[in-house]
Amino acid sequence: MIRVITVGVDGSPESLAAADWAAREATLRQALLHIVHAWLWQPLDVPIVQDRDAQAQSADFVLREAETRVAGQYPDVLVTSEVVPDTPVSALLDEAERSRMLVLGSRGHGAFTGFLLGSYGQQVIANAKCPVVSVRTHEGQAPKPDREVVVGQQGGAEDSDAVLEFAFETAAAQGAAVRAVRAWSLPPIFAYSPGSMHLADEAGGLEPFERKALEQALAPWREKFPAVPVIEHVEIGSAGQVLLSAASQAQLLVLGRQIRRSPIGTRIGSVAHAALHHAACPVAIVPHI
Repeated sequence: MIRVITVGVDGSPESLAAADWAAREATLRQALLHIVHAWLWQPLDVPIVQDRDAQAQSADFVLREAETRVAGQYPDVLVTSEVVPDTPVSALLDEAERSRMLVLGSRGHGAFTGFLLGSYGQQVIANAKCPVVSVRTHEGQAPKPDREVVVGQQGGAEDSDAVLEFAFETAAAQGAAVRAVRAWSLPPIFAYSPGSMHLADEAGGLEPFERKALEQALAPWREKFPAVPVIEHVEIGSAGQVLLSAASQAQLLVLGRQIRRSPIGTRIGSVAHAALHHAACPVAIVPHI
């Protein structure tokens, strides 16, 4: 089965950078690149002149611009493109159902732009069934070969399998190392329990316990990707701050998003939210159970 990497474009510099990034990944992974632009004719309830044909031509131009740009820089990548007659969120979530990953443009340090105006970005990331990669304008260029793929690991080994798999696959394709980061903090006094402290005592203390947990989570992926160098990074501190610091020179930051429904709506988590707004590199959010 052909793997598909989908990129959403809207004509903005951010979405064109996303198309560049997606095309490079498709080339490295020998995947099909699918470029989509969502456009749905919705007449406005205001007395202004609306030309449906002109808007349709504009939507087609957005698609062709991205397609021409990708073909010029990555002539070997197999490309398909489509104007999707739907709203952006619905169109992107439908594409995520059929894709290995979904790539979108982001302004960073604030609200998503263009395709992801307002709350669109959070809705897509919080509901997509495949990994979503957020790319900014300056990130379309090829990464330096010495930069790492940084991945956040938490919980037990089974909790991070999907996240680690995506990080190792990407590092293998890009010829990069994986820096696996596990941030930890001292639990509040009421969180101590005989069972949890017994496990920590058996490991020789809290930090050795965290290091052992990271080592166990990485073991199957080291075996599956023996050519990928791995750096184990265990640090005490806020997860968001530790990860942003570790990824300051990375070519990609990979984080997980637990699949669940919140009574107050969809959420992506505080760490992912901070990374999407402040990381200096592209950010991949990987859904997992």
